[in-house]
Amino acid sequence: MHILFVADPLESFQTYKDTTFAMMREAQRRGHSVAACEPRQISWKRGGKVVAHVRHIRLTGQTPQWFETTGEGLQELAGFDAIVMRKDPPFDSEYFYSTHLLEQAEREGARVFNKPRALRDHPEKLAILEFPQFIGPTLVTRSADDIRAFHAEHQDIILKPLDGMGGMGIFRVGADGRNLGSIIETLNRGGACSVMVQKFLPEIAQGDKRVLVIGGKPVPYCLARIPQGNEVRGNLAAGGKGVAQPLNDHDKAMAEAVGPVLMERGLLLAGIDVIGQCITEINVTSPTCFQEIFDQTGCDVASLFLDALEQAQAQP
Repeated sequence: MHILFVADPLESFQTYKDTTFAMMREAQRRGHSVAACEPRQISWKRGGKVVAHVRHIRLTGQTPQWFETTGEGLQELAGFDAIVMRKDPPFDSEYFYSTHLLEQAEREGARVFNKPRALRDHPEKLAILEFPQFIGPTLVTRSADDIRAFHAEHQDIILKPLDGMGGMGIFRVGADGRNLGSIIETLNRGGACSVMVQKFLPEIAQGDKRVLVIGGKPVPYCLARIPQGNEVRGNLAAGGKGVAQPLNDHDKAMAEAVGPVLMERGLLLAGIDVIGQCITEINVTSPTCFQEIFDQTGCDVASLFLDALEQAQAQP
């Protein structure tokens, strides 16, 4: 296959932990050709097809110069066998517009994974609303009064913006309510922005688990991201420690229930975040943790992903 990865600048990759790099490496190992572009390099003009300025690359197996460019230029997206959308959040207006350009490319014959419409339909914080049987007490609102009432009921709560990533903008407010008013003002901006509020789950001490689902099936190992020191967030970007571990029966059952639903909608890869017994988020833009799981367990997640990608691409 000729695979195009739509991603952040290649020069920004931290290859020792980057999941997109792991995908590219496995694709090249299997004999597939690899190309890359950034969303800003995609365009469309009446009378033509969706195109992008792409770089055809070869992975060198070296660092820091981990790739070399073997060719570049303007190319129709429909000319690739598969397009893998791996642009990191935030899911801002430009990300939104990119999904529309990719969807136009689909109409022209391109195969895009994850599907652009599915990316738009599953915002990572709000996707859990469809599965209330698996989530803890949760509120989504712009109302400061509603947030205060939720705090009065549950005492210990987590507040977070709907467009954050990597633990950005997450606050914990305990029973004393200290700084609740200031946090509400910061997050909801006078009622202009919606906020997600969840009951604090003390099981976070054992880790915020990333359960990967590929082709509708759970990967047998997850990565528990454990908060360090006084930090309440387990996100690796916020300093959490990643510990790979086998899926327990409960996490596997939740992933087996949610995974086929996501796959049917065109989400070939998703990352389900689990604290204790509860799903807290469903990540679909650029789920990570492939390399951490492989390094600690030997489970080759990138190979599982390429298996699923090859199978999905071959289907009519």
